[in-house]
Parts: sequence; structure tokens; C-alpha cells
Amino acid sequence: MTASRALAGRPLVKAFFEKRTCSVQYVVVDLETGTAAIIDPVLNFDPKSGATATHSADELLQYVRDQGYRLAWILDTHPHADHFSAAGYLRDKTGAPTAIGERVVDVQKLWKGIYNLPNFPADGSQWDRLFADGEQFRLGATDVEVMFTPGHTLASITYRIGDAVFVHDTLFMPDGGTARADFPGGSAKALWASIQRILALPDDARVFTGHDYMPGGRAPRWESTVAEQKASNIHLTKAKTEAEFVALREERDRSLPMPKLILHALQVNMRGGRFPEPEDNGTSYLKIPLNALNCETWDDS
Repeated sequence: MTASRALAGRPLVKAFFEKRTCSVQYVVVDLETGTAAIIDPVLNFDPKSGATATHSADELLQYVRDQGYRLAWILDTHPHADHFSAAGYLRDKTGAPTAIGERVVDVQKLWKGIYNLPNFPADGSQWDRLFADGEQFRLGATDVEVMFTPGHTLASITYRIGDAVFVHDTLFMPDGGTARADFPGGSAKALWASIQRILALPDDARVFTGHDYMPGGRAPRWESTVAEQKASNIHLTKAKTEAEFVALREERDRSLPMPKLILHALQVNMRGGRFPEPEDNGTSYLKIPLNALNCETWDDS
């Protein structure tokens, strides 16, 4: 199957905006069979108190239950740097299998070194399924294809579910541009290639982003089309070649502070959304490595 070929099916897409991290979670439904998937669920975390909660994930579950859908998949696009994944929690609550791209093992190998976790199993076993590039399956009667779209991270994938394309942080809404590529393992050059692959999809394909930071103070938005991205994405209309894009993206990234939760979140998300094993007092602890990231941009907010 070529990247530009349309897939059968037009699923219902219900978005849930998590305002603390500006994350967009999705319930995607094949209406013919009532089969649903959850994409990029958020586990709530307060870094000031260390408290966690399941409000956002429970809202997704309640919607699925209220509508009478059957949850078939819990899907992550990549190990997130700005929020905790609720995939593990949802797996425990529902029994639905979890999945992510197979290159997550590269992220695990990288971050187990950063966190100094020599015994951590960097084999992807924390998920039920690891998807390869080009792998296909079905959500009810709707075709699904997995695309490997690295750049933002080593492991980023895009889910094509019928005419709906879930691009995680590769693209934002056209007025928001594109994802940063300066995390450990990121690459602006790889991001450019991934974006071109997405833009080769049918013009009327619906594009759903993983975050929206509400440029100019507008209300949150998360849906566009491939045609709209090609016509008006503020980075892609300014940088029309790979070299121009890499220069633009790297200059932009040098001005950005690291996400506030990156060191908190990766050690949870590389475990499939599960906390580190509790210590002998029954409490789980996060490790924060000092001076581990090469970042000199200070955020005073």
C-alpha cells in the first residue's frame, strides 16, 4: 500500500482536550461495529504536590461506556515528554491491549542511560503490541495503517484510521507550525522527511494533532486536513526545502525551554504509563537526573 492511497472508512473522532498540558486525547470509533480505540490518553499529574489522578482517563472511559462502544485498543503515538500516559491504567481497567511503535525500544535504551537504570528491560515488553512501519490492521470495519514518522522522537508513529490521520506532535494546527526536534534522539531532518510523508496523503484526509497551544489566545483546535496543512502551515509555507526547514526548526528549538515535565514523564512513559516499582515503604519515586539535558534556555514562568 502506498502512502498516498486512501484507506477505507470514515471513523467518528471524539477529542478530549486536557488543558493543564494542552494535550488532545482521542476516542476513535468505527460506527459500523461500535469498535473504539483510545489514542494518547493522559494520566493527570501535579508536579508541585506529586499527586496523580485519573480524571482525564476516566472521562474517556465514561464516554465509551455511555455510547455503548467496545474498546479494542489503547494506542500511544510515542513516549510523551509533557504528560504521563494513562495507557497502563486503562489497560488495567478494561483489559484492552496497549500498543506503540516498535522503535520505542530505541527510546528506552536512550533514557535508561539518562536515568541510570541498568536493569530496566528496554525491549518494549511494557506494551501488548509493537507496531512496525506499514503494519495494517482493522478497527472494526475500518482500515488502519501505521506510519513510522520520527523526528520529534526516535519512536514517533502516525496512525491512519480510515480517512483520519493521528500525527501526534509532528504537525500542529497550521497556525502552530511543527513539532520541536531537540529532545534526546530528535532530528529536524528526520522530522522534515516525516512531514513530507504525511503531506503525501490524500488532500482531504483529516489531520488530528496531539497538542494545541492556542496561538494568539484562540480556543483549542485540533482538526485540519492535509490540504490545509500544505496551504497554510506557518513553518511549511516559510521553509520550502529540507535545508530551510532544518534551519528554521533548529533556530526555533534553541529558544525553547524544555517541557516542565520531561524528566518526570519519560521515566513513566517508557514503562508504558506505569510508575517505577514501589520501594519498601510502598511509595513509588521519580528520579530527576541533574544536568542530564543539554539545555541552557531558562524558563522563568
